[in-house]
Amino acid sequence: MRCSKSLILRPLFMACVMGLAACAPSSLSEVASRAAQSPDLPPMKSFVAREAAPTSRSNAELVEDFLELSFQMESGRALPFLTRFKGPVRVSVIGGAPASLEFDLSQLLVRLRREAGIDISRAKPGEDAQIIIDAVPRKTLQRAVPQAACFVVPNVTGWREFRKNRHRGSTDWSKLAQRSRATIIIPSDVSPQEVRDCLHEEVAQALGPLNDLYRLPNSIFNDDNFHTVLTGFDMLILRAYYAPELRNGMSRAQARAALPALFARINPAGQKRANAVVSATPQAWNRTIAGALAPRVTPAKRAALAAEAVRIAQAQGWSDNRLAFSLFVQGRVTLGQKPQLAISSFVESGKLYKSLYGTSVQAAHVATQMAAFALSSGQYETAVKMTDEAIPAARGGENAALLATLLMIKAQAFEAMGRADEARVVRLDALGWGRYGFGSDENVRARLNEISALTPRQG
Repeated sequence: MRCSKSLILRPLFMACVMGLAACAPSSLSEVASRAAQSPDLPPMKSFVAREAAPTSRSNAELVEDFLELSFQMESGRALPFLTRFKGPVRVSVIGGAPASLEFDLSQLLVRLRREAGIDISRAKPGEDAQIIIDAVPRKTLQRAVPQAACFVVPNVTGWREFRKNRHRGSTDWSKLAQRSRATIIIPSDVSPQEVRDCLHEEVAQALGPLNDLYRLPNSIFNDDNFHTVLTGFDMLILRAYYAPELRNGMSRAQARAALPALFARINPAGQKRANAVVSATPQAWNRTIAGALAPRVTPAKRAALAAEAVRIAQAQGWSDNRLAFSLFVQGRVTLGQKPQLAISSFVESGKLYKSLYGTSVQAAHVATQMAAFALSSGQYETAVKMTDEAIPAARGGENAALLATLLMIKAQAFEAMGRADEARVVRLDALGWGRYGFGSDENVRARLNEISALTPRQG
């Protein structure tokens, strides 16, 4: 299931950005009330599928990752057996699917065939489908499953059958002997990027692992939602899932015995890599992070939970993705209350992400917050430098919402420096990506105006 925070974080991001304006020096803290110009929007831009870079994890790490992803659910419940589809997998689309879905789904299926070696394609007319994608309005979806942005459920053929059978044992993943059919429920009225993000995560979970792990550095199977399309790690895990060495009904112990030779065969480079020792993640940390990001939680409670997540991460001695994410969450949720703590948290998080992964999509998210602060403080050259460093990672991660926001900040900085021609070119690029990342023209123009309002009033 893709958690609803993937939808919540986008509006929450702007609340964070607007909060950054309050961190500016007093002489610059008054922001312009004028709205940015709202030009006619250019055509929507979209990404072309490309093969992901291979994972750098050792095969010993991959064995542990596979087991934890495959024999446990996101809720923490253990899964007794490995289950997967037997034979070719065919996919059909029903409901009110948005126009953008067809292109993104076709690209995803091409990647799954090439990179994961799975026999998966669209079902022909009259052909039975193993995976059904049903699109319903977001409000309808979240009335039934409030915390979900989208989700996958076994043994049903669409939304109506899910509603009828949702409390029956047939929809319980832990009771499956093998997978024969699954339905993915996605929202029909969100941005193209949100639809695509749901396709990547839910098709991957329909095929393979049902768990998410915050400790994973480069995976869509991570509830931090920094990665929105399947990575090289994810494709390797799915390739292993459908390897002949594994079969339906395998226990965890049986899978553990088979996996070392399997990964040695499909990922020989991983045999030579050092094995990083990663400690288990306490449920207490998972609960505090989830609480800090949950809807309908007071700002004070969010801040307290985020602080507790940082404390747990530090007490565990972590210096990995979990500490960096704890600091990032603390930065986001304290902007309106403790701006100096927020900024210091972002700085620490950004340094850690860069030391771990270089100019990654994680670091780009942090840089977006810091570039917004630089813009609101009148540090226009710094804002341009920060966005220039982050834009390649946002583009490489195929995150149009993040990319559009960075480009809007850069364009606004150019505008404030009197570089109008450069601002116009960059803003036009931002608007094209914004249509994919934010959806409606109204949403795109709202984001543009919010960024514009960060610029200090001149004079």
